[in-house]
Amino acid sequence: MAAAGRWTLVASILGSSMAFIDGSVVNVALKAIERDLGGGLASQQWVVDAYLLTLGSLILVGGSLGDIYGELRVFALGVAGFAVASVLCAAAPDAASLIVFRGVQGVTGALLTPASLAVITATFTGAERGAAIGQWTAWSGISFVIGPTLGGWLVDVASWRVIFLINVPIALATLLLVHRLGGRSEPRRADLRLDLPGALLCASGLGLLVAGFIEQPHLGWSDPLVAGGLAGGVLLLAAFVAYELHTPMPMLPLRLFRLRNFSVTNVETLAVYGALSGLSVFLTLFLLELGGYSALQAGVALLPITIVMFVLSPRTGKLSMQYGPRLFMAVGPLLAGAAVLAYARLPTNLDYWVDLLPPLLVFALGLSLTVAPLTTTVLSDARSGDAGVASGVNNAVARVAGLLAVAVLGIAATGGGDSLTAHGFHVVMLAVAGLLVCGGVIGAVGIRNPRT
Repeated sequence: MAAAGRWTLVASILGSSMAFIDGSVVNVALKAIERDLGGGLASQQWVVDAYLLTLGSLILVGGSLGDIYGELRVFALGVAGFAVASVLCAAAPDAASLIVFRGVQGVTGALLTPASLAVITATFTGAERGAAIGQWTAWSGISFVIGPTLGGWLVDVASWRVIFLINVPIALATLLLVHRLGGRSEPRRADLRLDLPGALLCASGLGLLVAGFIEQPHLGWSDPLVAGGLAGGVLLLAAFVAYELHTPMPMLPLRLFRLRNFSVTNVETLAVYGALSGLSVFLTLFLLELGGYSALQAGVALLPITIVMFVLSPRTGKLSMQYGPRLFMAVGPLLAGAAVLAYARLPTNLDYWVDLLPPLLVFALGLSLTVAPLTTTVLSDARSGDAGVASGVNNAVARVAGLLAVAVLGIAATGGGDSLTAHGFHVVMLAVAGLLVCGGVIGAVGIRNPRT
């Protein structure tokens, strides 16, 4: 690998690591944020979902911007914008400001995340490209591991505001590397245009749906804001689908959903990644608010999930290519769902080694059997020219799944109040287990192994 290639890979990994860290680090800071800024569970949900909302609904637009204006330029813009948004989050004077700035973070994350992979794709070819993407994926996993642990330590020894400031030196180092690579020519493509109406319909529809679900516990189903938000969200999303079917350059190419495995895999993604987000957010809140854990302890407690996935996922991905993905995508979620059922009776005075860790390891094993085969199935069912779009669609579906799960499960989590209860948590875990079982059944019934 040439020197320019190595520095390009380092810049891509550094920049994208910010988006992955901020996807997980905020969970361990939710209690400290609520204690400082107030707002109850609804505010905590919005701090998580504001980021996922803009990231999930705009990530395909971010990929299009890279194609039009050059992936390196858009990547640099995303990195700089993410750093500015992070500083604004750290300085937020109240919960409403923090939620808005988290939304801005998601917008800039939607620029840098697809652009970071596009930079690698444009720089490397052949086996070197595969190796570079493998390194990018591995370091993304490490970023996800580091996030809650480092964030928990910073919350305990300093403040929740510091978890956002750690992005600033990462962004500066990335921009210095991009400046070093700035001489590369990136022609602008004149045959592409942005699907701005589609982006606005998608973001508005998801935003109204999420607002309705998050505000329901303290406003009630009959409140005009809740009922209007849910109805408006459904109508806007229906309009989004109709528009995407007829626009010549859609951000969501619905023709891909004619492919059986692609469609089934994305439905399973919705169930599995919704369950993963529900487990990580509400289990972390349970440990912080009811289990007596510090932020660092809560971050370390969930480390086994990512460590097991980091070790096993490459192996299960290889095995699924050899034997077909159907068995893995059926057994994996069913195993994970069975493990989560143990948390439906998790006591508040829990013993980590007896009550928490064994089901966590089984859950991690089930997830490891699922994630890599799921990703390879999405890519292999699309034509080679559609691989990038297929990956982007699946990435967006995963983000939207987490967005909706956090919003909807919050209704059960509060038990009608404004904070997490033990009974509410147990109901949420039953729902998470149900989502995983549904994902396994979808994989078993819908996935077709490719002919050998």
